[in-house]
Amino acid sequence: MTIFDETPSNAAEFTVSELSGALRRTVEDAYGHVRVRGEVGRLSRPGSGHVYFDLKDENAVLSAVAWKGVVGRWTFFPEQGLEVVATGRLSTFPGQSRYQIIVEKVEPAGAGALMALLEDRRKRLAAEGLFADARKQLLPFMPRVIGVVTSPTGAVIRDILHRLADRFPLHVVVWPVRVQGETCGAEVSRAVAGFNALEPGGPVARPDVIIVARGGGSLEDLWGFNDETAVRAVAASEIPVIAAVGHETDWTLIDHAADRRAPTPTGAAEMAVPVKADLIAHLATLGARLQGAKRRSIQRRLETLRGLTRGLPTLDSLLALPRQRLDRSSDLLGKALIFNTANHRRHFERQAARVVPSALQAALREKRQTVGERANRNRLAVRRSLERCHGVLDRRRAMLAAMPRHLLSSVGRQKDRLRETALRSDRATSRLVAQYRRNLAAQERMLGSLSHKSILNRGFALVWNEADDLVTRVEHLTAGEKIALQFVDGRTAASVGPPGPDAAVAAADTPEAPRPGTKSPKAASSRKSAAGKGQGSLFD
Repeated sequence: MTIFDETPSNAAEFTVSELSGALRRTVEDAYGHVRVRGEVGRLSRPGSGHVYFDLKDENAVLSAVAWKGVVGRWTFFPEQGLEVVATGRLSTFPGQSRYQIIVEKVEPAGAGALMALLEDRRKRLAAEGLFADARKQLLPFMPRVIGVVTSPTGAVIRDILHRLADRFPLHVVVWPVRVQGETCGAEVSRAVAGFNALEPGGPVARPDVIIVARGGGSLEDLWGFNDETAVRAVAASEIPVIAAVGHETDWTLIDHAADRRAPTPTGAAEMAVPVKADLIAHLATLGARLQGAKRRSIQRRLETLRGLTRGLPTLDSLLALPRQRLDRSSDLLGKALIFNTANHRRHFERQAARVVPSALQAALREKRQTVGERANRNRLAVRRSLERCHGVLDRRRAMLAAMPRHLLSSVGRQKDRLRETALRSDRATSRLVAQYRRNLAAQERMLGSLSHKSILNRGFALVWNEADDLVTRVEHLTAGEKIALQFVDGRTAASVGPPGPDAAVAAADTPEAPRPGTKSPKAASSRKSAAGKGQGSLFD
Protein backbone atom coordinates (compact mmCIF):
# COMPACT_ATOMS: atom_id res chain seq x y z
CA MET A 1 0.00 0.00 0.00
CA THR A 2 1.41 3.33 -1.11
CA ILE A 3 0.93 6.35 1.08
CA PHE A 4 0.95 9.80 -0.71
CA ASP A 5 2.04 12.95 0.99
CA GLU A 6 -1.04 15.13 0.85
CA THR A 7 0.56 18.08 2.54
CA PRO A 8 -0.70 21.18 0.65
CA SER A 9 1.93 23.60 -1.05
CA ASN A 10 1.57 27.33 -1.67
CA ALA A 11 4.11 27.40 -4.69
CA ALA A 12 2.62 28.92 -7.87
CA GLU A 13 2.14 26.67 -10.85
CA PHE A 14 3.36 27.76 -14.36
CA THR A 15 2.59 26.41 -17.72
CA VAL A 16 5.51 25.69 -20.02
CA SER A 17 4.68 28.68 -22.20
CA GLU A 18 4.37 30.96 -19.19
CA LEU A 19 7.70 29.84 -17.82
CA SER A 20 9.39 30.19 -21.23
CA GLY A 21 7.96 33.70 -21.66
CA ALA A 22 9.11 34.72 -18.18
CA LEU A 23 12.60 33.46 -18.88
CA ARG A 24 12.67 35.30 -22.22
CA ARG A 25 11.64 38.59 -20.64
CA THR A 26 14.19 38.15 -17.89
CA VAL A 27 17.03 37.43 -20.31
CA GLU A 28 16.09 40.26 -22.66
CA ASP A 29 15.77 42.77 -19.80
CA ALA A 30 19.10 41.77 -18.30
CA TYR A 31 21.02 41.48 -21.60
CA GLY A 32 19.24 43.91 -23.88
CA HIS A 33 22.51 45.11 -25.47
CA VAL A 34 25.65 42.97 -25.45
CA ARG A 35 28.85 42.61 -27.48
CA VAL A 36 30.15 39.07 -27.74
CA ARG A 37 33.56 38.06 -29.09
CA GLY A 38 34.09 34.60 -30.52
CA GLU A 39 35.02 32.46 -33.50
CA VAL A 40 32.41 31.87 -36.20
CA GLY A 41 31.49 28.19 -36.27
CA ARG A 42 28.70 26.58 -38.24
CA LEU A 43 27.24 29.15 -40.67
CA SER A 44 24.19 28.80 -42.91
CA ARG A 45 21.94 31.06 -44.94
CA PRO A 46 18.66 29.42 -46.07
CA GLY A 47 16.39 30.75 -48.78
CA SER A 48 14.61 33.05 -46.35
CA GLY A 49 17.64 35.36 -46.32
CA HIS A 50 18.27 35.06 -42.56
CA VAL A 51 21.75 34.08 -41.35
CA TYR A 52 22.33 31.43 -38.67
CA PHE A 53 25.76 30.81 -37.15
CA ASP A 54 27.55 29.86 -33.94
CA LEU A 55 29.92 31.90 -31.78
CA LYS A 56 32.32 29.74 -29.83
CA ASP A 57 35.44 29.81 -27.72
CA GLU A 58 37.38 27.06 -25.95
CA ASN A 59 34.60 26.22 -23.49
CA ALA A 60 31.17 27.30 -24.81
CA VAL A 61 29.03 27.77 -27.92
CA LEU A 62 26.42 30.51 -28.40
CA SER A 63 23.81 30.33 -31.15
CA ALA A 64 23.39 33.50 -33.22
CA VAL A 65 20.79 34.64 -35.73
CA ALA A 66 20.63 37.75 -37.93
CA TRP A 67 17.40 38.69 -39.68
CA LYS A 68 17.27 39.40 -43.43
CA GLY A 69 16.64 43.15 -43.08
CA VAL A 70 19.68 43.57 -40.82
CA VAL A 71 21.98 41.47 -43.02
CA GLY A 72 21.31 43.73 -46.03
CA ARG A 73 22.87 46.68 -44.17
CA TRP A 74 26.09 44.88 -43.20
CA THR A 75 29.34 46.07 -44.75
CA PHE A 76 31.17 43.00 -43.52
CA PHE A 77 29.89 39.42 -43.80
CA PRO A 78 31.29 36.82 -41.35
CA GLU A 79 33.05 33.73 -42.56
CA GLN A 80 33.56 30.40 -40.85
CA GLY A 81 36.74 30.33 -38.75
CA LEU A 82 36.99 34.12 -38.45
CA GLU A 83 37.04 35.77 -35.04
CA VAL A 84 34.39 38.50 -34.85
CA VAL A 85 32.62 40.78 -32.39
CA ALA A 86 28.83 40.48 -32.61
CA THR A 87 26.60 43.24 -31.23
CA GLY A 88 22.95 42.50 -30.36
CA ARG A 89 20.61 41.31 -27.64
CA LEU A 90 20.12 37.95 -25.94
CA SER A 91 16.85 36.15 -26.28
CA THR A 92 15.49 32.64 -25.97
CA PHE A 93 14.00 30.19 -28.43
CA PRO A 94 11.15 28.43 -26.60
CA GLY A 95 10.76 25.80 -29.30
CA GLN A 96 14.07 24.20 -28.29
CA SER A 97 14.53 25.62 -24.77
CA ARG A 98 17.76 27.45 -25.64
CA TYR A 99 19.01 30.98 -25.61
CA GLN A 100 20.59 32.83 -28.56
CA ILE A 101 21.85 36.25 -29.55
CA ILE A 102 19.94 38.32 -32.06
CA VAL A 103 22.79 39.96 -33.98
CA GLU A 104 22.46 43.46 -35.33
CA LYS A 105 26.08 44.14 -36.29
CA VAL A 106 29.18 42.04 -36.94
CA GLU A 107 32.72 43.37 -36.92
CA PRO A 108 36.02 41.57 -37.29
CA ALA A 109 37.87 41.17 -34.02
CA GLY A 110 40.58 43.63 -35.04
CA ALA A 111 42.21 44.29 -38.38
CA GLY A 112 44.69 41.49 -37.76
CA ALA A 113 42.04 38.83 -38.21
CA LEU A 114 40.90 40.25 -41.53
CA MET A 115 44.48 40.65 -42.71
CA ALA A 116 45.24 37.05 -41.78
CA LEU A 117 42.15 35.84 -43.67
CA LEU A 118 43.05 38.05 -46.65
CA GLU A 119 46.63 36.78 -46.74
CA ASP A 120 45.50 33.17 -46.53
CA ARG A 121 43.06 33.68 -49.40
CA ARG A 122 45.69 35.52 -51.47
CA LYS A 123 48.19 32.66 -51.09
CA ARG A 124 45.58 30.05 -52.00
CA LEU A 125 44.44 31.89 -55.16
CA ALA A 126 48.03 32.67 -56.13
CA ALA A 127 48.87 28.97 -55.85
CA GLU A 128 46.13 28.32 -58.44
CA GLY A 129 47.85 30.69 -60.86
CA LEU A 130 45.12 33.35 -60.91
CA PHE A 131 47.65 36.13 -60.29
CA ALA A 132 50.30 34.91 -62.74
CA ASP A 133 51.68 37.47 -65.19
CA ALA A 134 51.32 34.98 -68.07
CA ARG A 135 47.52 35.22 -67.73
CA LYS A 136 47.42 39.00 -68.02
CA GLN A 137 46.33 40.59 -71.30
CA LEU A 138 47.53 43.72 -73.02
CA LEU A 139 45.21 46.71 -73.01
CA PRO A 140 43.94 47.89 -76.43
CA PHE A 141 45.60 51.10 -77.59
CA MET A 142 42.41 52.63 -79.02
CA PRO A 143 39.28 51.07 -77.48
CA ARG A 144 35.94 51.92 -79.01
CA VAL A 145 33.76 50.98 -75.99
CA ILE A 146 34.69 51.00 -72.28
CA GLY A 147 32.69 49.06 -69.69
CA VAL A 148 32.65 50.43 -66.13
CA VAL A 149 31.64 48.31 -63.12
CA THR A 150 30.84 50.69 -60.26
CA SER A 151 28.03 52.46 -58.45
CA PRO A 152 26.07 54.74 -60.82
CA THR A 153 25.44 57.33 -58.10
CA GLY A 154 28.92 57.84 -56.67
CA ALA A 155 31.64 60.29 -57.55
CA VAL A 156 33.76 57.56 -59.13
CA ILE A 157 31.73 57.29 -62.34
CA ARG A 158 31.66 61.08 -62.72
CA ASP A 159 35.45 61.28 -62.33
CA ILE A 160 35.92 58.54 -64.95
CA LEU A 161 33.52 60.14 -67.44
CA HIS A 162 35.06 63.57 -66.93
CA ARG A 163 38.59 62.24 -67.47
CA LEU A 164 37.55 60.31 -70.58
CA ALA A 165 35.85 63.40 -72.00
CA ASP A 166 39.06 65.40 -71.51
CA ARG A 167 41.37 62.80 -73.05
CA PHE A 168 39.39 60.90 -75.71
CA PRO A 169 35.55 60.95 -75.71
CA LEU A 170 34.08 57.56 -76.60
CA HIS A 171 31.17 55.23 -75.77
CA VAL A 172 30.92 54.12 -72.11
CA VAL A 173 28.68 51.34 -70.81
CA VAL A 174 28.06 51.34 -67.02
CA TRP A 175 27.04 48.15 -65.18
CA PRO A 176 25.65 49.34 -61.81
CA VAL A 177 26.71 47.37 -58.70
CA ARG A 178 26.95 47.86 -54.97
CA VAL A 179 30.52 48.73 -54.10
CA GLN A 180 30.31 47.61 -50.45
CA GLY A 181 28.23 45.30 -48.39
CA GLU A 182 27.40 41.63 -48.43
CA THR A 183 26.32 41.40 -52.13
CA CYS A 184 29.20 43.48 -53.52
CA GLY A 185 31.41 40.54 -54.56
CA ALA A 186 28.61 38.60 -56.23
CA GLU A 187 27.38 41.67 -58.16
CA VAL A 188 30.90 42.49 -59.38
CA SER A 189 31.45 38.92 -60.59
CA ARG A 190 28.06 38.96 -62.40
CA ALA A 191 28.92 42.31 -64.03
CA VAL A 192 32.29 41.11 -65.36
CA ALA A 193 30.77 37.87 -66.63
CA GLY A 194 27.87 39.82 -68.17
CA PHE A 195 30.20 42.07 -70.15
CA ASN A 196 32.04 39.02 -71.46
CA ALA A 197 28.75 37.40 -72.49
CA LEU A 198 27.73 40.31 -74.76
CA GLU A 199 27.83 39.52 -78.48
CA PRO A 200 29.87 41.81 -80.77
CA GLY A 201 27.50 43.93 -82.84
CA GLY A 202 24.55 43.24 -80.51
CA PRO A 203 22.05 45.78 -79.17
CA VAL A 204 24.40 46.52 -76.25
CA ALA A 205 27.96 47.26 -77.35
CA ARG A 206 30.56 44.78 -76.11
CA PRO A 207 33.36 46.73 -74.36
CA ASP A 208 37.00 46.45 -75.41
CA VAL A 209 38.22 47.06 -71.85
CA ILE A 210 36.53 46.86 -68.41
CA ILE A 211 37.20 49.19 -65.46
CA VAL A 212 36.24 47.93 -61.96
CA ALA A 213 36.27 51.07 -59.80
CA ARG A 214 35.48 52.22 -56.27
CA GLY A 215 36.57 55.07 -54.04
CA GLY A 216 38.67 54.71 -50.94
CA GLY A 217 37.59 53.22 -47.63
CA SER A 218 38.52 50.95 -44.77
CA LEU A 219 39.43 47.30 -45.10
CA GLU A 220 35.88 46.35 -44.16
CA ASP A 221 34.43 48.71 -46.79
CA LEU A 222 36.62 47.21 -49.52
CA TRP A 223 36.08 43.63 -48.38
CA GLY A 224 33.63 42.87 -51.21
CA PHE A 225 36.48 43.27 -53.73
CA ASN A 226 38.37 40.49 -51.90
CA ASP A 227 35.49 38.08 -52.57
CA GLU A 228 36.69 34.86 -54.16
CA THR A 229 33.93 34.75 -56.81
CA ALA A 230 34.76 38.30 -57.91
CA VAL A 231 38.48 37.49 -58.11
CA ARG A 232 37.83 34.37 -60.22
CA ALA A 233 35.49 36.30 -62.55
CA VAL A 234 38.13 38.98 -63.15
CA ALA A 235 40.85 36.38 -63.75
CA ALA A 236 38.66 34.47 -66.23
CA SER A 237 37.59 37.56 -68.20
CA GLU A 238 38.37 37.47 -71.92
CA ILE A 239 38.17 41.29 -71.97
CA PRO A 240 41.13 43.12 -70.37
CA VAL A 241 40.27 44.42 -66.89
CA ILE A 242 41.65 47.49 -65.11
CA ALA A 243 41.20 47.45 -61.30
CA ALA A 244 40.81 50.90 -59.69
CA VAL A 245 39.65 50.12 -56.15
CA GLY A 246 40.47 52.56 -53.35
CA HIS A 247 43.38 54.95 -53.18
CA GLU A 248 47.07 54.49 -53.95
CA THR A 249 47.76 52.50 -50.77
CA ASP A 250 44.62 50.34 -50.92
CA TRP A 251 45.17 46.83 -52.31
CA THR A 252 42.53 44.17 -52.87
CA LEU A 253 42.66 40.71 -54.42
CA ILE A 254 40.99 42.06 -57.56
CA ASP A 255 44.07 44.25 -58.08
CA HIS A 256 46.22 41.11 -58.27
CA ALA A 257 43.84 39.29 -60.66
CA ALA A 258 43.24 42.24 -63.00
CA ASP A 259 45.35 42.80 -66.12
CA ARG A 260 46.32 46.31 -64.92
CA ARG A 261 46.00 48.10 -61.57
CA ALA A 262 45.28 51.81 -61.43
CA PRO A 263 45.99 53.84 -58.28
CA THR A 264 42.69 55.76 -58.65
CA PRO A 265 39.60 55.64 -60.89
CA THR A 266 40.94 58.71 -62.70
CA GLY A 267 44.20 56.88 -63.31
CA ALA A 268 42.22 53.96 -64.76
CA ALA A 269 40.59 56.31 -67.29
CA GLU A 270 44.03 57.60 -68.24
CA MET A 271 45.29 54.03 -68.74
CA ALA A 272 42.30 53.08 -70.89
CA VAL A 273 42.56 55.77 -73.58
CA PRO A 274 45.32 57.97 -75.02
CA VAL A 275 45.10 61.76 -75.28
CA LYS A 276 43.26 62.66 -78.46
CA ALA A 277 44.98 66.03 -78.80
CA ASP A 278 48.41 64.38 -78.51
CA LEU A 279 47.42 61.84 -81.16
CA ILE A 280 46.22 64.58 -83.50
CA ALA A 281 49.44 66.52 -83.01
CA HIS A 282 51.52 63.38 -83.50
CA LEU A 283 49.60 62.52 -86.67
CA ALA A 284 50.10 66.07 -87.94
CA THR A 285 53.83 65.77 -87.27
CA LEU A 286 53.98 62.43 -89.03
CA GLY A 287 51.98 63.84 -91.96
CA ALA A 288 54.35 66.77 -92.31
CA ARG A 289 57.36 64.45 -92.15
CA LEU A 290 55.73 62.21 -94.76
CA GLN A 291 55.09 65.10 -97.13
CA GLY A 292 58.66 66.33 -96.72
CA ALA A 293 60.02 62.83 -97.34
CA LYS A 294 57.83 62.53 -100.44
CA ARG A 295 59.07 65.86 -101.81
CA ARG A 296 62.70 64.96 -101.16
CA SER A 297 62.25 61.52 -102.71
CA ILE A 298 60.57 62.99 -105.81
CA GLN A 299 63.30 65.60 -106.12
CA ARG A 300 66.03 62.95 -105.91
CA ARG A 301 64.28 60.80 -108.46
CA LEU A 302 63.84 63.78 -110.80
CA GLU A 303 67.54 64.54 -110.58
CA THR A 304 68.37 60.91 -111.26
CA LEU A 305 65.96 60.88 -114.20
CA ARG A 306 67.53 64.03 -115.68
CA GLY A 307 70.97 62.48 -115.41
CA LEU A 308 69.79 59.27 -117.08
CA THR A 309 68.01 61.29 -119.79
CA ARG A 310 71.24 63.03 -120.76
CA GLY A 311 72.86 59.64 -121.33
CA LEU A 312 70.07 58.31 -123.57
CA PRO A 313 70.47 58.42 -127.41
CA THR A 314 68.22 60.66 -129.53
CA LEU A 315 65.03 59.45 -131.15
CA ASP A 316 66.46 59.72 -134.69
CA SER A 317 69.50 57.64 -133.80
CA LEU A 318 67.31 54.99 -132.24
CA LEU A 319 64.97 54.81 -135.24
CA ALA A 320 67.56 55.07 -138.03
CA LEU A 321 68.47 51.40 -138.18
CA PRO A 322 64.87 50.13 -137.81
CA ARG A 323 63.76 52.53 -140.55
CA GLN A 324 66.47 51.19 -142.88
CA ARG A 325 65.46 47.60 -142.17
CA LEU A 326 61.81 48.53 -142.79
CA ASP A 327 62.60 50.08 -146.18
CA ARG A 328 64.64 47.08 -147.22
CA SER A 329 61.98 44.66 -146.08
CA SER A 330 59.27 46.56 -147.95
CA ASP A 331 61.34 46.30 -151.16
CA LEU A 332 61.78 42.55 -150.73
CA LEU A 333 58.19 41.89 -149.65
CA GLY A 334 56.66 41.98 -153.16
CA LYS A 335 59.27 39.60 -154.63
CA ALA A 336 58.98 37.30 -151.64
CA LEU A 337 55.20 37.14 -151.98
CA ILE A 338 55.47 36.27 -155.68
CA PHE A 339 58.11 33.62 -155.01
CA ASN A 340 56.12 32.18 -152.10
CA THR A 341 52.96 32.03 -154.21
CA ALA A 342 54.82 30.24 -157.01
CA ASN A 343 56.27 27.72 -154.56
CA HIS A 344 52.85 27.02 -153.04
CA ARG A 345 51.32 26.69 -156.53
CA ARG A 346 54.00 24.13 -157.56
CA HIS A 347 53.51 22.23 -154.32
CA PHE A 348 49.76 22.20 -154.82
CA GLU A 349 50.12 20.97 -158.42
CA ARG A 350 52.40 18.15 -157.31
CA GLN A 351 49.93 17.15 -154.66
CA ALA A 352 47.00 17.42 -157.10
CA ALA A 353 48.81 15.21 -159.62
CA ARG A 354 49.02 12.49 -156.98
CA VAL A 355 45.28 12.59 -156.24
CA VAL A 356 43.93 10.46 -159.12
CA PRO A 357 40.98 8.06 -159.02
CA SER A 358 43.18 5.06 -159.69
CA ALA A 359 45.38 5.78 -156.64
CA LEU A 360 42.35 6.27 -154.41
CA GLN A 361 40.77 3.09 -155.74
CA ALA A 362 43.98 1.18 -155.06
CA ALA A 363 44.18 2.62 -151.53
CA LEU A 364 40.51 1.78 -150.99
CA ARG A 365 41.03 -1.77 -152.22
CA GLU A 366 44.05 -2.09 -149.92
CA LYS A 367 42.04 -0.78 -146.95
CA ARG A 368 39.17 -3.14 -147.75
CA GLN A 369 41.57 -6.04 -148.02
CA THR A 370 43.19 -5.04 -144.70
CA VAL A 371 39.80 -4.74 -143.02
CA GLY A 372 38.73 -8.11 -144.43
CA GLU A 373 41.93 -9.80 -143.32
CA ARG A 374 41.71 -8.33 -139.81
CA ALA A 375 38.06 -9.29 -139.57
CA ASN A 376 38.89 -12.86 -140.71
CA ARG A 377 41.76 -13.02 -138.24
CA ASN A 378 39.52 -11.78 -135.45
CA ARG A 379 36.83 -14.29 -136.32
CA LEU A 380 39.41 -17.10 -136.46
CA ALA A 381 40.92 -15.93 -133.17
CA VAL A 382 37.50 -15.75 -131.54
CA ARG A 383 36.61 -19.16 -132.93
CA ARG A 384 39.88 -20.68 -131.69
CA SER A 385 39.43 -19.00 -128.31
CA LEU A 386 35.90 -20.32 -128.06
CA GLU A 387 37.09 -23.79 -129.12
CA ARG A 388 39.77 -23.69 -126.46
CA CYS A 389 37.26 -22.47 -123.91
CA HIS A 390 34.81 -25.19 -124.92
CA GLY A 391 37.60 -27.76 -124.69
CA VAL A 392 38.56 -26.53 -121.25
CA LEU A 393 34.90 -26.48 -120.29
CA ASP A 394 34.39 -30.03 -121.53
CA ARG A 395 37.44 -31.23 -119.61
CA ARG A 396 36.27 -29.48 -116.49
CA ARG A 397 32.76 -30.82 -117.01
CA ALA A 398 34.26 -34.30 -117.16
CA MET A 399 36.13 -33.56 -113.96
CA LEU A 400 32.95 -32.42 -112.21
CA ALA A 401 31.77 -35.97 -111.86
CA ALA A 402 34.77 -36.73 -109.67
CA MET A 403 34.67 -33.42 -107.82
CA PRO A 404 32.99 -33.00 -104.44
CA ARG A 405 29.89 -30.87 -104.20
CA HIS A 406 31.70 -28.02 -102.47
CA LEU A 407 33.68 -27.42 -105.72
CA LEU A 408 30.57 -27.13 -107.90
CA SER A 409 30.06 -23.50 -106.99
CA SER A 410 33.65 -22.65 -108.00
CA VAL A 411 33.17 -24.42 -111.35
CA GLY A 412 29.94 -22.52 -111.91
CA ARG A 413 31.74 -19.23 -111.32
CA GLN A 414 34.45 -20.22 -113.79
CA LYS A 415 31.81 -21.13 -116.32
CA ASP A 416 30.09 -17.75 -115.87
CA ARG A 417 33.44 -15.99 -116.22
CA LEU A 418 34.13 -17.89 -119.48
CA ARG A 419 30.72 -16.99 -120.82
CA GLU A 420 31.24 -13.34 -119.91
CA THR A 421 34.68 -13.42 -121.58
CA ALA A 422 33.13 -14.82 -124.77
CA LEU A 423 30.49 -12.09 -124.74
CA ARG A 424 33.10 -9.36 -124.24
CA SER A 425 35.14 -10.85 -127.11
CA ASP A 426 32.12 -10.80 -129.40
CA ARG A 427 31.35 -7.20 -128.48
CA ALA A 428 34.98 -6.16 -129.02
CA THR A 429 35.01 -7.88 -132.43
CA SER A 430 31.76 -6.16 -133.38
CA ARG A 431 33.13 -2.75 -132.32
CA LEU A 432 36.36 -3.35 -134.30
CA VAL A 433 34.45 -4.41 -137.44
CA ALA A 434 32.14 -1.38 -137.08
CA GLN A 435 35.15 0.92 -136.78
CA TYR A 436 36.72 -0.54 -139.93
CA ARG A 437 33.39 -0.17 -141.74
CA ARG A 438 33.20 3.48 -140.73
CA ASN A 439 36.75 4.05 -141.98
CA LEU A 440 35.86 2.28 -145.26
CA ALA A 441 32.75 4.43 -145.68
CA ALA A 442 34.83 7.56 -145.09
CA GLN A 443 37.28 6.43 -147.79
CA GLU A 444 34.37 5.77 -150.16
CA ARG A 445 33.00 9.27 -149.52
CA MET A 446 36.41 10.78 -150.23
CA LEU A 447 36.67 8.72 -153.44
CA GLY A 448 33.23 9.91 -154.52
CA SER A 449 34.15 13.55 -153.85
CA LEU A 450 37.33 13.18 -155.93
CA SER A 451 35.78 11.05 -158.74
CA HIS A 452 35.11 12.56 -162.19
CA LYS A 453 31.47 11.53 -161.88
CA SER A 454 30.82 14.42 -159.52
CA ILE A 455 32.14 16.73 -162.24
CA LEU A 456 29.95 15.10 -164.89
CA ASN A 457 26.95 15.84 -162.67
CA ARG A 458 27.63 19.55 -163.19
CA GLY A 459 27.24 19.28 -167.03
CA PHE A 460 30.76 18.36 -168.14
CA ALA A 461 31.55 15.41 -170.53
CA LEU A 462 34.53 13.21 -171.41
CA VAL A 463 35.66 12.79 -175.04
CA TRP A 464 37.03 9.43 -176.17
CA ASN A 465 38.59 8.78 -179.63
CA GLU A 466 38.25 5.61 -181.71
CA ALA A 467 41.18 4.03 -179.83
CA ASP A 468 39.25 4.60 -176.60
CA ASP A 469 41.79 7.15 -175.41
CA LEU A 470 40.77 10.25 -173.51
CA VAL A 471 40.99 13.42 -175.64
CA THR A 472 42.03 16.52 -173.73
CA ARG A 473 42.77 19.05 -176.55
CA VAL A 474 41.02 20.09 -179.74
CA GLU A 475 44.23 19.80 -181.73
CA HIS A 476 44.18 16.05 -181.16
CA LEU A 477 40.94 15.73 -183.19
CA THR A 478 40.55 15.63 -187.00
CA ALA A 479 37.48 16.48 -189.05
CA GLY A 480 35.18 13.54 -189.59
CA GLU A 481 36.75 11.49 -186.81
CA LYS A 482 34.41 9.27 -184.88
CA ILE A 483 34.38 10.06 -181.15
CA ALA A 484 32.38 9.08 -178.10
CA LEU A 485 31.00 11.51 -175.52
CA GLN A 486 30.59 10.24 -171.97
CA PHE A 487 27.95 11.90 -169.81
CA VAL A 488 26.98 11.09 -166.26
CA ASP A 489 24.25 8.66 -167.46
CA GLY A 490 26.14 6.95 -170.31
CA ARG A 491 27.98 7.34 -173.64
CA THR A 492 26.85 8.51 -177.09
CA ALA A 493 28.60 8.44 -180.49
CA ALA A 494 29.49 11.62 -182.39
CA SER A 495 31.76 12.86 -185.19
CA VAL A 496 34.05 15.85 -185.43
CA GLY A 497 32.89 18.61 -187.78
CA PRO A 498 35.08 20.76 -190.06
CA PRO A 499 37.39 23.25 -188.30
CA GLY A 500 36.35 26.83 -188.04
CA PRO A 501 34.98 29.34 -185.54
CA ASP A 502 31.47 27.87 -185.85
CA ALA A 503 32.56 24.23 -185.99
CA ALA A 504 30.62 21.80 -183.88
CA VAL A 505 30.66 18.12 -183.22
CA ALA A 506 27.97 16.33 -185.23
CA ALA A 507 26.12 13.54 -183.58
CA ALA A 508 26.13 10.14 -185.35
CA ASP A 509 23.04 8.71 -187.01
CA THR A 510 22.87 5.85 -184.56
CA PRO A 511 23.34 7.35 -181.08
CA GLU A 512 22.83 5.39 -177.96
CA ALA A 513 19.37 5.80 -176.65
CA PRO A 514 19.40 8.30 -173.84
CA ARG A 515 18.08 7.32 -170.46
CA PRO A 516 14.66 8.51 -169.45
CA GLY A 517 14.70 11.99 -168.05
CA THR A 518 18.01 13.03 -169.75
CA LYS A 519 18.59 15.58 -172.52
CA SER A 520 19.42 14.63 -176.13
CA PRO A 521 23.07 13.90 -177.09
CA LYS A 522 23.01 16.82 -179.57
CA ALA A 523 22.26 19.29 -176.82
CA ALA A 524 24.95 17.75 -174.66
CA SER A 525 27.39 17.90 -177.62
CA SER A 526 26.54 21.57 -178.22
CA ARG A 527 27.18 22.37 -174.57
CA LYS A 528 30.46 20.49 -174.74
CA SER A 529 31.63 22.51 -177.75
CA ALA A 530 30.64 25.73 -176.10
CA ALA A 531 32.42 24.68 -172.93
CA GLY A 532 35.51 23.88 -174.95
CA LYS A 533 35.63 27.42 -176.30
CA GLY A 534 34.97 29.51 -173.25
CA GLN A 535 36.19 27.24 -170.41
CA GLY A 536 38.85 24.57 -170.12
CA SER A 537 38.13 21.00 -169.09
CA LEU A 538 38.96 19.87 -165.55
CA PHE A 539 41.49 17.45 -166.99
CA ASP A 540 43.28 20.00 -169.24
